Amino acid sequence: MEDLTILENWVEPLLQQITPPARKHLAKQIGTKLRQSQQQRIKDQKNLDCTRFLSRRSQQIKGVIKCKAMFIKLKREIYLKIKAHTNKVNDGFYGRVVQLARVHQKELRDKPHRNSRDIRYKKRKLSGFSVKDKDIISDGLLLNLAT
Repeated sequence: MEDLTILENWVEPLLQQITPPARKHLAKQIGTKLRQSQQQRIKDQKNLDCTRFLSRRSQQIKGVIKCKAMFIKLKREIYLKIKAHTNKVNDGFYGRVVQLARVHQKELRDKPHRNSRDIRYKKRKLSGFSVKDKDIISDGLLLNLAT
């Protein structure tokens, strides 16, 4: 978090020189790149520190062991959205999947089905800032301010 504060203090005077519509456009561009980065990370099944997600329990259904990648639908733009404003950009999960993402992010307990028992889910970081994301933000700002 301290790195983000340093980045914010560095960027603030530069952004004050840009008009509000241009700031909103810049926020949308950076937010789109951040979303694409998070989508790729979720597709690769990696945490923020580039370690693999902990594997889930294998599910045996009618004698067949089912073990697919997790969060396949969660990376879609319908769930992972950006909202750009003149002073900020929000990048996160919206809709019904917020509970699912929160349970995995914070290693909470939840019922996978209505009639099943509570299960403690393993910690899997779905959203947040990685080192690559901080580079995306600073590169996007420098590229826009240079033009």
